[in-house]
Amino acid sequence: MSAKTAYLEITGVEHAGAYKLKVNFNDGHVSVVDFKPFLSKSHHPAIRKYLDKKLFLNWTLDRGDIYWNDYDLIFPIADLYAGEIS
Repeated sequence: MSAKTAYLEITGVEHAGAYKLKVNFNDGHVSVVDFKPFLSKSHHPAIRKYLDKKLFLNWTLDRGDIYWNDYDLIFPIADLYAGEIS
């Protein structure tokens, strides 16, 4: 994070194919995050439902964070920055 950035936030999100999202951060860093392994290994129906591409592609970017369906799914920004979620 640069000295100009007081805190890390997401500034943009783009679909990057299948269950991958390209995540842009306010310090210029870009991560491509593959959500499929996380979604596939979960046994919880509230998480597995996002294997439905229509639901997966319906994220919200607000106040520097990305989430799905009123915080049904949300991930730590450090994990998104690293490009790996668990």
